[in-house]
Amino acid sequence: MLTKVALLAAAAVVSLGDSFISGEGGGAYGDSGGCHRSASAPIRSARLPGAEAVNLACSGARARNLWPAQWGGERLRGEAPQADRLAALARARAVRLVVVTAGANDVGFGRIVARCALDWARGSPRRPRLCRRRAQAELAAALPAMRRDLATALRGIRAAMAAAGRARAGYRLLVAGYASPFPEGRLIRYPEHGWSRLREGGCPIWNGDADWAVRRATPQIDAAMRAAAQATGAEYLDLQHALDGHQLCDRRAAVEWVRPLRFAPWALRESLHPDARGQRAIGACIALHFARPRGDYACRSTPRGAMRLEGLG
Repeated sequence: MLTKVALLAAAAVVSLGDSFISGEGGGAYGDSGGCHRSASAPIRSARLPGAEAVNLACSGARARNLWPAQWGGERLRGEAPQADRLAALARARAVRLVVVTAGANDVGFGRIVARCALDWARGSPRRPRLCRRRAQAELAAALPAMRRDLATALRGIRAAMAAAGRARAGYRLLVAGYASPFPEGRLIRYPEHGWSRLREGGCPIWNGDADWAVRRATPQIDAAMRAAAQATGAEYLDLQHALDGHQLCDRRAAVEWVRPLRFAPWALRESLHPDARGQRAIGACIALHFARPRGDYACRSTPRGAMRLEGLG
């Protein structure tokens, strides 16, 4: 029989998904290669008692990189599909929590934002080139497939855990959403025209496009993720307001929690991701969620930088 100490050592909490949860932007990536798993990644920053944090997420992942291989799951950066890696872990460890964030790469959100930045650079105050109409059409077209693929990933995770002999009652499956890297346009501290918005702030975007990212794009992506969670019996954590007051170029921020957009090759991948402080804030949200009964919650930052959890209807 395992002792209490051995049982605690055998427990694990796990993250699966893309760069938002792998820790891209946090630095200290160790030997994780191109997956950029940070020492400050949310699953590690959550510091859940009695369990080791295991980060299987990988920067650049799409939902299909989470599917089991026998379901068509795809390898990424030399690693097996994440559901298969989870199954191997779950055969040896008592997995108590699986946190999943994926979908932004499926809808091409990074590519969309990069094009919005180029439109800002090519426009002028008299003739601004807003990207929001084209971006919204592209996002709307991609969301149904993203929702289906994420639901398949969640079912694959359920299947992987079952194959490892883990009953649903023994673990929690949590889908964690995204937060916009930008605040609303009226809150951006740099002038809408002029190069300071790019060179100093790293937020080259028209106010109207920033509004679109905050009010439409992020909520629509998160709504699709929550629908996938509900379809598969997973819990949901809304993070849309987790970085509020600390977003990129936010005039309210004494300290920003998001990496600026930089086009240098060494900096581009980290751009617009939460930095180590932002990841620790998201980790605090995960810890708050895990301490509550099963269900759907929203996490937001308070004016003093603490995190607060609220129930979702």
